[in-house]
Amino acid sequence: MYSASSPYRIITVCTGNICRSPMAELMLTEAFDAGGLGGAVVVDSAGTTSYEVGHPIDPRAARVLTANRIRSGKHIARSWRPEWFRERDLILALDVDHYGWLHEAAPDSEALGKIRMLRSFDPSAAGRSTLDLGIEDPWYGGHDDFDITWNLISAAVPGIVAHARSVIAERQQGAGQLLDPQQVRSIS
Repeated sequence: MYSASSPYRIITVCTGNICRSPMAELMLTEAFDAGGLGGAVVVDSAGTTSYEVGHPIDPRAARVLTANRIRSGKHIARSWRPEWFRERDLILALDVDHYGWLHEAAPDSEALGKIRMLRSFDPSAAGRSTLDLGIEDPWYGGHDDFDITWNLISAAVPGIVAHARSVIAERQQGAGQLLDPQQVRSIS
């Protein structure tokens, strides 16, 4: 159970954790900082495989981030750890295969309820099937593919920020209700 003072924890997940998920992590971190939620929300990322563990972000992803004034030099790829199903509040899959992998690995219904496609927060994608919400791996392409990835993630960022803001407000309201002096009764 989380208290109102616990940060809301989001993790973004792709294949190797060198392109899509670190881009989403860093873009979301920047958006939460700009929106005054930097201390209330923590974003990280991981890959479903260990292919790239220990490697830096793909230079093409770094180029797009740098062009948009987001630093990426400290990113080091890592692979998913099962305890993150419990420790994260929102698990964002970047493509359909990551979504399926996370669903298969989820230990229980609570974990399943945390898994969403990142693009499900994009208003222009509303009503689309999960199968239509993936962001293709730009690793196989060129610079334009990384620009497309940036644009697709960018379109979902405001919805993710709004979602986190709503959850944080609910937590604060719930904590306020617990501390309401009219609800505190003396036992003497």
